[in-house]
Amino acid sequence: MNKVLITGANKGIGFGISKHLALKGWHVLVGARNKERAEKAIQQLKALGAKDAEWVNINLSDLKSLDKSISLIQRNHPDLSMLINNAGIPGDMACASYDSDIKDIIETVQVNYIGTYYLTKGLVPTIAANKGRIVNITVPASVNPYWNPLAYKASKAAQNVMTETFAFDFDKNNVPVEIYCVHPGPTTTDLNGNMRLPGFHEPDLVGEKIVDIIYDGKRHQGEFIEIYPIVEE
Repeated sequence: MNKVLITGANKGIGFGISKHLALKGWHVLVGARNKERAEKAIQQLKALGAKDAEWVNINLSDLKSLDKSISLIQRNHPDLSMLINNAGIPGDMACASYDSDIKDIIETVQVNYIGTYYLTKGLVPTIAANKGRIVNITVPASVNPYWNPLAYKASKAAQNVMTETFAFDFDKNNVPVEIYCVHPGPTTTDLNGNMRLPGFHEPDLVGEKIVDIIYDGKRHQGEFIEIYPIVEE
């Protein structure tokens, strides 16, 4: 049975991905900080027909906690074949870039890049042993007319560079892991206060489209794939 760890899987896009992979028979490890919310999501997945889903504590803000989580996964889930880095925090999306608080930037980069990098690095040997893949849910770093939060986009820019560089090094060193980015496009989630505007999409639809990419039979090593690109009106 295929096994996947999805961070931030208890809600939003992460839950959408979990649902559509679970319905294809995947054993889903619901990566989340809050056990109660994770277990509620697991109940929902099983009600939808998922056979195997369980909680794994993933706290991207705490490297010592991640050490424990990585060790647990290596010990209990040596057949893990996919990691989907979906979890993230928004940071302050309302302030101008030059008014950003350094504390906010540090916290956002810690979760969205440093914690994500640390988890990914720790699980590469397991995923490589199963010739698996890593999928990073991210956004473009370029400026657009609508939405340019500095802390969030800086953290995702670092994640995008991580993806490209890992892909290069995996191929260079014959590590059997595929890694790529997926940009969902405007999606109604907690990250944006459940914003609903023209051009926004529901997490379930976005989750389904991400799973379609996973199943498209193509090799996407190092790619940045956009589901719903940001376009100027």
